[in-house]
Amino acid sequence: MPYLIDGHNLIPKIPGLSLEDVDDEQQLLEMLQEYCRWQRKKAEVFFDNAPPGGMRTRSFGLVTARFVRQGNSADEAIRKRLINLGRAARNWTVVSSDLAVQASARASQARYLSSEAFAELLLQVLEKRGKDAGENAQAELAPEEVDEWLKLFSDDEAGE
Repeated sequence: MPYLIDGHNLIPKIPGLSLEDVDDEQQLLEMLQEYCRWQRKKAEVFFDNAPPGGMRTRSFGLVTARFVRQGNSADEAIRKRLINLGRAARNWTVVSSDLAVQASARASQARYLSSEAFAELLLQVLEKRGKDAGENAQAELAPEEVDEWLKLFSDDEAGE
């Protein structure tokens, strides 16, 4: 089930991220890319206050970032996206703690998660995958294989 995410609502819920950071949006996008890659899900992330003249939509693999121009809001953009999805909205999960955004999700029969709940889920998946990747990297060579390689290279150096 793909996600529609209220980006600036989610950022302060993730430890280590802050709306005050210059690269807060990029940090969130990188985390979401990893999450979506491991979960095999798509996400659209909406950010308020896009700078004038900048790109409005950028794709990052399974994650699409939608930068909403000043004068409009991410909340309104999410509501419009749900309307455009029509009946397919029920196949999406909206991530926001904003009650109006949650009401829009309910009205369109989409599922919704609070930003706090999604942040916990995101961190759990990233932490687990990070541990798995570390274990896999260390488990690539058995101790016997390491000893064999050491012996092989030690013999070559002795023969020269």
